[in-house]
Amino acid sequence: MGPRGTWLLAALLLLGLCTLAGAQKPDACQCSRLNPHNRVNCGFPGISSDDCFSRGCCFDSSVARVPWCFNPLPKQESEECVMEVSARKDCGYPGISPEECESRKCCFSNTIPKVPWCFFPISVEDCHY
Repeated sequence: MGPRGTWLLAALLLLGLCTLAGAQKPDACQCSRLNPHNRVNCGFPGISSDDCFSRGCCFDSSVARVPWCFNPLPKQESEECVMEVSARKDCGYPGISPEECESRKCCFSNTIPKVPWCFFPISVEDCHY
């Protein structure tokens, strides 16, 4: 193998390691709180749960005619705050600060416009794989 082949092999190895290091199995709430009909496909037909999780995706084969390997809900500071936007119950008022929201023992996320940014948490007892 010449110098060019060595560099190519090193680059492929580095790329593979970066891919493995970057993907983490999502938290249970990121997967179980997503309505099955809102799932966005993250795999391919016949993907195993291990392959799906290695991509950083959720896996649930219990519902027919929806993707089994799918993108998780966005990660939040607390698992109690992971939920679909439609599940948010307002805990504040327009323009509430993150600090005021936190003082009410509520969740704060201002990444999506026109939805409650300060919202009540949900117990993590219902989260499961």
